[in-house]
Amino acid sequence: MDNINREAFKEAGFSEDVLPTKDKDRTWNIGNFATVWMGSVHNIPNYIAIGGLFAIGLSVGQVFSAIMAASIILALVMVMNGHAGSKYGLPFAMLLRSSYGNKGSMIPGVLRGVIAAIMWFGFQTYAGSQALSILIGKMWPSYLALGGDWNFFGLTLPALISFLLFWAFNVALIYGGMDFLGKFTNILSPLVYIVFGGMAIWAINLAGGIGPILSYSGTGISGNGFVVFIGAITAVIAAWAAPMVSVSDFTRLSRSTKEQAIGQPLGLIVTYLLFAVASISIIVGSEIAFGTPIWNVLDVVARFDGAFAIGISVLTLCLTTLSVNVTGNIVPAGYQLASLFPKKLTFKSGATIAAIIGILVMPWKLMENSTSIFTFLNIVAGLLAPITGVMLAQYFMISKKEIDLKELYSHNGKYNYQNGFNVNAIVTTIVAGVLSLIGMFVPFFDALYQMSWFVGIISAFILYTVLERARLKKNLQKTPLNKVEKPDKVMQG
Repeated sequence: MDNINREAFKEAGFSEDVLPTKDKDRTWNIGNFATVWMGSVHNIPNYIAIGGLFAIGLSVGQVFSAIMAASIILALVMVMNGHAGSKYGLPFAMLLRSSYGNKGSMIPGVLRGVIAAIMWFGFQTYAGSQALSILIGKMWPSYLALGGDWNFFGLTLPALISFLLFWAFNVALIYGGMDFLGKFTNILSPLVYIVFGGMAIWAINLAGGIGPILSYSGTGISGNGFVVFIGAITAVIAAWAAPMVSVSDFTRLSRSTKEQAIGQPLGLIVTYLLFAVASISIIVGSEIAFGTPIWNVLDVVARFDGAFAIGISVLTLCLTTLSVNVTGNIVPAGYQLASLFPKKLTFKSGATIAAIIGILVMPWKLMENSTSIFTFLNIVAGLLAPITGVMLAQYFMISKKEIDLKELYSHNGKYNYQNGFNVNAIVTTIVAGVLSLIGMFVPFFDALYQMSWFVGIISAFILYTVLERARLKKNLQKTPLNKVEKPDKVMQG
């Protein structure tokens, strides 16, 4: 992408952070992409979600099948929606302009890159700080008693210190740069396999071997078995609704499209295979051994024998939470804020502002009510899936994988649509979002809500394709032959 006129784009008001990635900065290889999402798989909310699948009556085989099916679908969508990033070096915030318009892109961009990202950033920061408190408490037992009954809006002094420390680690990783983040995930991956593999072995031994775990049949599901199973797959995928939308923020760093297309499926499917074995073994094994399932992985760690085992496990949990928080939340928030205010903010300053807001929303209050957390996440997933559907339809069905960068970075180009808004994209997002979430309010459509991610992405893909092709056909009929719009081309020189 070094053959584009970068200076012209800068003169138009775009900062370097939202311009196509330079060739010298395209350093991520298969290994980087195979490891970058590991922390996003192995985290506390995902384990709780798997526990929920057993709670609704699924068997070991059904849960395993749901997890692996979800990983394959997830890998496919990540590669497809990351194709434009790896081909053109485009960040998510700019890629949105091709489908939603120069101004319209702010709607999905703010939803994913600011609101959802900041709320989820705060939530993950607090979850990571809880693990950090355990780690510090093991090395310095009196730490957990600091401050006595003093509290800050519900946080004890140790909890507040741990939260601020973990928050600072997140910000420090941002200032280390994206290249450092790639190296960080490479270091983290061996620890993930060692720790979570060790937990699985521990749980299997507690249960008396793998046999009792495999023979666990569950309580049996009620209702439509197909809908419940698709709902189980949806539950696994829902945690990825946001990263799927903005994956181009990472694939733009890829040395080639092939590297991200191999690396992401390799990392996601293999990691989910380990996650399936570990989560099922831990949840079912703990229920067999203790009479109740342990859905919080920190409670599992607390039962370990030996300070070293506890220390390395909690440290890994801290690092995996740190990894997913930076890659899935603070990075897209930084890029989105930079694109909203290109003359005032860079990626780093935007990410810092997002991180500060992440404190102000007091995420520990959000975690006081688990129902509100999952309701929030379900709503976000139902709204973001249609955005993914629109982006995929635009890139593969309408643009045929061709994007005119000169027009994309123009304030009055073809991607300006109608005064900066593509009405078809906005209407599609609203309609698909309603279809995804209507079951929350109308019991008759509950099945659609259980499969909200699938409903959102499929309905949006189909509806947007139909509407855009109709628009292009109508425009073609109105346009003289000598002014017919030519296929997209990348601006040279």
